[in-house]
Amino acid sequence: MKRAVDKHITLIPYYRNDEASLPWYQDLEVCKQVDNREKPYDLKLLHQMYDYLCANGSCYYIEYNGKLIGDVSLRNSGEIAIVVSKEYQNRHIGRRCVLDMLELAKDKGIKKVKANIYSFNAQSQKMFESVGFSRVSEEWYEKQL
Repeated sequence: MKRAVDKHITLIPYYRNDEASLPWYQDLEVCKQVDNREKPYDLKLLHQMYDYLCANGSCYYIEYNGKLIGDVSLRNSGEIAIVVSKEYQNRHIGRRCVLDMLELAKDKGIKKVKANIYSFNAQSQKMFESVGFSRVSEEWYEKQL
């Protein structure tokens, strides 16, 4: 089921759409931010990642003003992960999506959510802290619900 975040953002349950999603994971800066990878994803790795996220939680595309621009997931373990394509970063889109994932976590009865953020990714650290996450180790942030 779709999740309306606000008048600009809708979260759409994952379906295989390589044309939309592969470009995000071909951007080396985004790959570094998200997975500390120096190489872009190929289709096999992309499918493995999405298959894992869907089998272990809820995974959504982020639709912004009618265009797919990233993805966000909430794993059954309470881990939140988000990717926003570079040209749409720094518009508070990620923040609004994470806030929605916090509501989904509450609905699922999850008491604590967490995010793995690399120590060099100050942009993501700032965003997660802005919605109430606290650093609990060098690369882990948590929030009690």
